[in-house]
Amino acid sequence: MGTLLVRNARVLVTMDAQRREIADGAVFIRDNVIEQVGASANLPQQADEVIDAGRHVVLPGLVNTHHHMYQSLTRALPAAQDAELFDWLQALYPVWAGLRPEMLRVATLTAMTELLLSGCTTSSDHLYLFPNGCRLEDSIEAAQRIGMRFHATRGAMSVGRSQGGLPPDSLVEDEAAILKDSQRLIETWHDSRRHAMLRIALAPCSPFSVSRDLMREAAAMARHYGVGLHTHLAENASDVAYSREKFNMTPAEYAESCGWVGPDVWHAHCVQLDEHGIDLFARTGTGVAHCPCSNMRLASGIAPVRRMHERGVAVGLGVDGSASNDGAHMLGEARQAMLLQRVGFGPDAMSARQALELATLGGARVLGRDDIGALAPGMSADLVMFSLDGIGFAGALHDPVAALVFCPPANVDCSIVNGRVVVREGRCVTVETGVLLEQHQHCAMALASG
Repeated sequence: MGTLLVRNARVLVTMDAQRREIADGAVFIRDNVIEQVGASANLPQQADEVIDAGRHVVLPGLVNTHHHMYQSLTRALPAAQDAELFDWLQALYPVWAGLRPEMLRVATLTAMTELLLSGCTTSSDHLYLFPNGCRLEDSIEAAQRIGMRFHATRGAMSVGRSQGGLPPDSLVEDEAAILKDSQRLIETWHDSRRHAMLRIALAPCSPFSVSRDLMREAAAMARHYGVGLHTHLAENASDVAYSREKFNMTPAEYAESCGWVGPDVWHAHCVQLDEHGIDLFARTGTGVAHCPCSNMRLASGIAPVRRMHERGVAVGLGVDGSASNDGAHMLGEARQAMLLQRVGFGPDAMSARQALELATLGGARVLGRDDIGALAPGMSADLVMFSLDGIGFAGALHDPVAALVFCPPANVDCSIVNGRVVVREGRCVTVETGVLLEQHQHCAMALASG
């Protein structure tokens, strides 16, 4: 891959141990790893490719810890526009039952394009239904094509309506088959090495769609292979009520009883996580994927991120599915995280820089990675460049870093993933976006029409 030099940044936000912000900063990359970071005058002046970042803020690539990429096909469907979580799911399950492999591939490419343009370079995806021959490979192949660092989670639903679960019986799978496919996927695809572009995690969907046995078996398998565990937890009041009625436990107590706490586990939402749960997660190193836009869209509430942060819980950001957010803009998610904490807990509940830290280092910690989330020697070469020349930043250059969060969310001018330029001059260079959008619209209409 050779060498790459990004230089002359208006501000280089390192997110390193000292949280340095370097005026006229530069990053020197060799192959897929950062070799030097510092003032432009102090770094090499030549490389195989040189990118002038003048007038740009340069950041570590943003990290998305929770998504359902297939849902980009079902944004703003009328039947699910004004519903809370359980009603929203029951309105959409029958539509998602029509998902086909080509639809899944197109939806994943579209979601990843949107994420890349928003500054995201690493994303998790929670795929938990596999109708009509869909496989996790459909998502994996899309990630490899577009060039995104990817944590693909093998989700599952096994408890249908007839057994007291929420999903229709037609969408659930046999638990033995789930575990067999999970083992196959780990053995085939998981890369545990530093700077890995693809990792696998196991992700039974939620307490109301899988059994306690499957949760325990998945945890045992994940720890045998050294992969992560992911699920939804304590998303809203109905979710908490289900756990109390079904298991006679709070969601956090249920997670602990199944072995679902520890630094290899991250739970999505946790809007209604109680004080015991926050302490449990802090003590065990269990992570949280905070999804503010989705939590507002479904009226789930305001997650206590300020309290989590004060107690040392690992928290990252997630855009969640594009049918409960209707967007996948990571910088926009950081902005909403900051604003929502202030609505709930006061004007000093979250600063702009704390929001950016959630989107970078926080996400890396949640995904169990020490090679992304910061710009420092030895880190993966993932970085993004935002121009502040647009009208949305007029008058905001007193503090360019804070302006990225306070002002309207911008798209990147340039994005580098694993040392490779994937967005250049605001355009994703690894896919034909116009063709992709035509395909996506066709698939969306076909899926909605049944």
